[in-house]
Amino acid sequence: MANVVVVGAQWGDEGKGKIVDWLSERADVIARFQGGHNAGHTLVIGGVTYKLSLLPSGILRDGKMSVIGNGVVLDPWALVSEIEKIAAQGVRVGPHNLMIAENAPLILPLHGELDRARESSTAVAKIGTTGRGIGPAYEDKVGRRAIRVADLFDPATLATRIERLLTHHNALRRGLSLPEVDGEALRAQLDEIAPKLRPYAAPVWKVLNEARRAGKRILFEGAQGSLLDVDFGTYPYVTSSTTLAGQAATGTGLGPASVGFVLGIVKAYTTRVGEGPFAAELFDEVGEHLRTVGHERGTVTGRNRRCGWFDAVLVRQTCALSGVNGIALTKMDVLDGLPELKICVAYDLDGERLDYLPTAADQQARCKPIYETIEGWNASTAGARSWADLPAQAIKYVRRIEELIQCPVALVSTSPEREDTILVTDPFAD
Repeated sequence: MANVVVVGAQWGDEGKGKIVDWLSERADVIARFQGGHNAGHTLVIGGVTYKLSLLPSGILRDGKMSVIGNGVVLDPWALVSEIEKIAAQGVRVGPHNLMIAENAPLILPLHGELDRARESSTAVAKIGTTGRGIGPAYEDKVGRRAIRVADLFDPATLATRIERLLTHHNALRRGLSLPEVDGEALRAQLDEIAPKLRPYAAPVWKVLNEARRAGKRILFEGAQGSLLDVDFGTYPYVTSSTTLAGQAATGTGLGPASVGFVLGIVKAYTTRVGEGPFAAELFDEVGEHLRTVGHERGTVTGRNRRCGWFDAVLVRQTCALSGVNGIALTKMDVLDGLPELKICVAYDLDGERLDYLPTAADQQARCKPIYETIEGWNASTAGARSWADLPAQAIKYVRRIEELIQCPVALVSTSPEREDTILVTDPFAD
């Protein structure tokens, strides 16, 4: 199991960025395989905070190759801005440490405009998107009208792609009372950004396959959480891509056999941003404690996150869907000092006990949590780097989570700092 896939096993914001950064020391290549700049990864290294959206977290490690795979929808302007921002923090980005898949579809300004117009419409229920054009870009991909990275460098193909794209989008925009997009103006924007992308464009599938055959270790980095998966998430309050571990193969061009250890990132409590069902959500002082102490504001949106107790039903389900081999439990320190903790162990749906989240949206909304109460701990877990540093009751909490989700803990993160991590099982162990 020389390769590792990292996926969020809740609704996102589980701390994937820190874990991927920590694991990237053991990897040779770090590859993003889905999502776009709606992702938000915050990393704290030596007291310095870095915020990434499109760039793989491994970009902060010297000597590592970071890859943006074909499963990602790429906003080229957002990428250039992000590269410039971290360059100002002393991080050098170039073709020596970043590659972009030639067949990655682009997010254009018209995608964000369409996304926001739909979300602001009073005619339909809000999904709670970031408004960054992710969904419309994926729609164009499957509708076979997307402009892809390679098209930027082929003038004849680009002209055809723009014409086909605008035939669709201008009809939509007329219906939404938006001005039509001028094809020549869009072409000028793309011609201007193309030279900034060209040095990074590569046949990523080929590079990764060669790396695999050479015995190099690949770390696959997911973006949004499993409960936002377009198939298995809380639909329709989901993202527009597959967020499960299986996407690591198709989103990079490597076969399923290339996926080794699947690591699920799990917060020690539960949060979500945006609309949708959330059975274990708290509206009391404990919920406010989790939000305040855990600094629960979205990296990308700045929105307050909804907070609640740990939901073992959901995590057990997402671990099964992604074939998770072990979890990384994060933000344990946020629970420090709470006299008692609760874990959602099942749902009550109209008097019936369920051990899974039903598919129908109206049933999801009616699920009530069934809790198990566990004694809390008064000592601090912040900064712990071994089991010996954890209070006995905190260890009991971890062990109970393992039992309920039917999956072992491989790592425990006790602060945003890179080295404040307890290693139980090395995911890269052969």
